[in-house]
Amino acid sequence: MDSERIYYRGSCLCKAVCFELLAEPVTASHCYCSMCQKQHGAAFASYARVRQEEFRYTRGQNAVKRFASSGAVERCFCSECGSNLTWGYTEGEWSEWLAVALGCFDTPYTAAITREIHLDDMAPWWEQLAKARQT
Repeated sequence: MDSERIYYRGSCLCKAVCFELLAEPVTASHCYCSMCQKQHGAAFASYARVRQEEFRYTRGQNAVKRFASSGAVERCFCSECGSNLTWGYTEGEWSEWLAVALGCFDTPYTAAITREIHLDDMAPWWEQLAKARQT
């Protein structure tokens, strides 16, 4: 990792929290699980995955609120505007990774979405649209 290069910058809606990614994400995904639906108020959430050490807050870390959503999963959001920022495992083999909400990127993310996960939890109203778009 080249610690001098900033690959992406991002922020919450109110700009109280800002962050940088110090590496290119290894994957990007749409997650259809019910927790992501509730956290984002949408049919799915889009995230880019980087190692914990490749992510840093540059402003407003004191405004970041943490929520243990399930087991060893922690979700972070801005306590001022409610923007969803990240989620990650607090223990186990995946704890060195962090999923960063693509919707908070200020730098355009143009790489491909490489995965769609938890398709079995897809909201029925979104599934209907997705099927209609395929025809």
